[in-house]
Amino acid sequence: MADLVETAIAAGNFNTLIKAVKAVDFLEVLKSPGSWTLFAPTDEAFANLPEGTLDSLLQDIPKLKKIVAYHVASGDVRSDDLVQINEAETLEGSILAIESVDGKIKVNDANVIKTDILADNGVIHVIDVVLMPAMVAGK
Repeated sequence: MADLVETAIAAGNFNTLIKAVKAVDFLEVLKSPGSWTLFAPTDEAFANLPEGTLDSLLQDIPKLKKIVAYHVASGDVRSDDLVQINEAETLEGSILAIESVDGKIKVNDANVIKTDILADNGVIHVIDVVLMPAMVAGK
């Protein structure tokens, strides 16, 4: 098997996420041994951000790094774990709200559209929205 980065690249629909991970020098984390859970927004999720948001984030590396870290939790949290928990702490330091209703899983406002893409050092869950930590979103 491959690590999280190689797995995401092979999936083909996380190009923008990989670009952001590289921009903030987060590759080493997602390639490191250990166990990580990556809530991965698709390229379409990034495309749905307000116009200019992504370009502005690529110019603000500290803010972008917080956003990337907000999509990663420690441990290998599979879908059967997600339905039993209601929050997960991210590497950014904030908490993600996890909700499971009628077999559908939500992470904050994002729908999990595919679960349990396994990698050597963790698992990827595909989400349809880019998650924003409160301090970045200005909430």
